[in-house]
Amino acid sequence: MPEILLHYIWQRGIFMSHPQFTTDGRPVEVLSVGVHNTDAGPDFTNVHIRIGGVTLVGNMEMHLLSSDWYRHRHHLDKGYDRIILHVVRKADKQVFNSQGDAIPQLELQYPDEQDYIQQLVKDAQWMDTAMGTHRCAKHLIDHPSFLTDGWKRTMLLKRLECKRHSIEQLLTIFKNDYSQAIYITLAHHFGFHVNGVPFELMAIHTPLSVLLKHRNSLFQLTAILMGQAGLLDRCAEGAEEVEWDRLRQEYAFLRQKFNLEPIDGALWKYGRLRPKNAPEVRIRQFAQLLYQTEFFFSRAMACESVTEMRDLLSVPTLGKDAMDSLIINVIIPYQFATGKREQALRILESLPAENNTIVRQWQTLGQAVHTAADSQALIHLYQTCCQSGQCINCDVAYQIFLQH
Repeated sequence: MPEILLHYIWQRGIFMSHPQFTTDGRPVEVLSVGVHNTDAGPDFTNVHIRIGGVTLVGNMEMHLLSSDWYRHRHHLDKGYDRIILHVVRKADKQVFNSQGDAIPQLELQYPDEQDYIQQLVKDAQWMDTAMGTHRCAKHLIDHPSFLTDGWKRTMLLKRLECKRHSIEQLLTIFKNDYSQAIYITLAHHFGFHVNGVPFELMAIHTPLSVLLKHRNSLFQLTAILMGQAGLLDRCAEGAEEVEWDRLRQEYAFLRQKFNLEPIDGALWKYGRLRPKNAPEVRIRQFAQLLYQTEFFFSRAMACESVTEMRDLLSVPTLGKDAMDSLIINVIIPYQFATGKREQALRILESLPAENNTIVRQWQTLGQAVHTAADSQALIHLYQTCCQSGQCINCDVAYQIFLQH
């Protein structure tokens, strides 16, 4: 049995009809299977589960045998310390993280009839990697119009509504403080997918009020953020040791003054990142933005064009594509959430489409993707229907059904 089949069973929720228990007998309820991680690191991120009545959010790792945890040396890797569940086919050994903490393990229960497993293996191989092998792909290539403009508009609005809901959750946590909420959202998206989680954790551990007290000093902002990111222990590539020593000294003083606690620097990912996307570079850009932009939330909400938004986000070395990504994922959702719905949609329609793996896959299926409104709609369709196998909720599948 290939390990990819376990990934497939988990990602598609095929196990949901079977009761699940940890190896020590506690019931496990899966609230969200999370996001399949194809980069270095844990197999699934942002997993939501409930073990014995306790809700946990974090990462999940998957192996055929639990002893593979040691074979892959995860017990020495701090990047795996946020694993909340180790899912295996067979648990042959208890596993611990680098801090010596035992990790809950689950022997995944799922339909195990031989014919059914063989079909799952076939489906898993068939569905793996690109959307180009998805069952609807051949129909879309022949009939691109099955994906209608109306359905794309519906997907776009649903995506924006999901983001509005996330913003409302942040506002509940931060007692309706929009400045604090957008600060957390902005930090998350400054991580640009690969480092979104550690960037957000850094912001959560660093109160905006502390940064605002030192907003007039770029050096102090940089020291606080680099220190809170847990990245001052070693000198960043290309940085001068003298400057790094000054940052360490300044952070040591400010950490004691404000009783700050940094995150674990091992959470940051560097694999396959270009130098311009390194965590230290992005943190400097984030510090620069806070330094040069007072009242970011009110100014972002006042922007009425792409040009104004790019001007607001313009910091040295931050490229146009990165700025547009922040506009799409931060400013537009907050404008939509605060009632500027038509303006938000208009600006999305004036921005160029995103260029990522999902968008390129849709293009190979003959779909025209010209604007950010198009790409956001298709990303949402892929993530909520294609990726989770929810064809029954998809208008494309309905159009295909009508033809056959």
